Amino acid sequence: PCPLCLPQYGLVFDAGSTHTALYIYQWPADKENGTGIVSQVEACAVSGECAGTCPSLSPAPVQPGDAGAGRGQCLPGPQAGQRWMGMWPVPEQPRCSESSPAVASSTARYLCPSLGREQNSTKAEQVLAEVAKAIGEYPVDFRGARVLTGNEEGSFGWITVNYLLETLVKFSFAEKWEQPQDTEVLGALDLGGASTQITFQPGVTIEDKNTSAFFRLYGTNYSLYTHSYLCYGQTQALKRLLASLHQVPQPPQISHPCYPKGYQENINTTDLYDSPCVHAPGTPSPAQVLTVTGTGDPEACSSAIQKLFNFSCGANRTCGFNGVYQPPVRGQFFAFAGFYYTFHFLNLTSQQSLNDVNSTVRTFCKKSWEELVKTFPQQKGYLHTYCSMAMYILTLLLDGYKFNENTWSSIHFCRQAANTDIGWTLGFMLNFTNMIPTEALEHIKGHQPSLWAGTVSLIVLAIVA
Repeated sequence: PCPLCLPQYGLVFDAGSTHTALYIYQWPADKENGTGIVSQVEACAVSGECAGTCPSLSPAPVQPGDAGAGRGQCLPGPQAGQRWMGMWPVPEQPRCSESSPAVASSTARYLCPSLGREQNSTKAEQVLAEVAKAIGEYPVDFRGARVLTGNEEGSFGWITVNYLLETLVKFSFAEKWEQPQDTEVLGALDLGGASTQITFQPGVTIEDKNTSAFFRLYGTNYSLYTHSYLCYGQTQALKRLLASLHQVPQPPQISHPCYPKGYQENINTTDLYDSPCVHAPGTPSPAQVLTVTGTGDPEACSSAIQKLFNFSCGANRTCGFNGVYQPPVRGQFFAFAGFYYTFHFLNLTSQQSLNDVNSTVRTFCKKSWEELVKTFPQQKGYLHTYCSMAMYILTLLLDGYKFNENTWSSIHFCRQAANTDIGWTLGFMLNFTNMIPTEALEHIKGHQPSLWAGTVSLIVLAIVA
């Protein structure tokens, strides 16, 4: 759509609770009604020690000085459930490889609780300052590092979904970008390791400004409801579930109704209570080894998970859970990330009815550990958690977000849209292009229009001759 423009490039680091990745995007300098047409050029997932997951027992507290500029070193982040973000427009085609310094110095121990919360906010600021200093030495136009808020993460995920599904802008048969007519935008449901987000365009006025977001994209205004529930992501919620089953005083035994009958594991209390999301019961005691035994009871599992939420909304107020305002869900929804992966394992991503979903989950939860291992020998690492995760998702969607038998069919469990993984980074990059003045990019055009027109005329005359 913009053959006369050299493309612009941007890089975004995503350091989440279970992964770290670098995304490279490009867009033509000529924008459409103020917003760029953004496409992904490349993505690099960081593996090994720097993959974004904090080890249960960190050998030493993470200190601000650890975030040096060493290329093989990882950059820590401030606290659980939050993301570190940096963005750089770069002047020419970038390639993602082992020699790329921006990738080599991404993150390690991002979610380590050693940076804590309020008491260590200064440390977090120091870490981000050192990240900015280190990355700022590379040949890019560094625009800063910061922690993405939960509402931003949810909103940018919403932009990504709707952009990829062409509800915001579409290339028409007339060979120009246009806003689709009579097309409803979709809601977005994201389930990460530490937090979960719901974002959609409600049919009513948003009563709580803390849950509202406003965007102007491709010349159209969008007013959204969005909220992020910290500590209700998949990993942290299931850790909280296990902690709730560990009642003190009692013998070092835990009966887990969501784990399959016949399954048993040992867990250290230090590992169980190493997260800011999980509160240790009573007075802290020395590390103790707990034996967790599965009982395979889906009804007891559902009841235990329900206790992680407060579904009371109060008088004259609609809410999701924990007293957070939420208007009634409206329209179609894309459920991705953790929502998709769990339901995909259970073969529940084909628009099955709510009755069929409930039946499948409960049947799975009743299977013994021996039976599951024989059926899924390659999934042994996480196999014991799928009942917990499925039950948690059902509770979150039905009792938390207030979907019901009538609206269940509006949820589409997907990993990708338009063959592209769904996440917040593309939406962030797309929204960022709104802040770049088009006038500032005019100098990158290859030729002046008059010169280009003269060249084309000469070529046409040569062909005719």
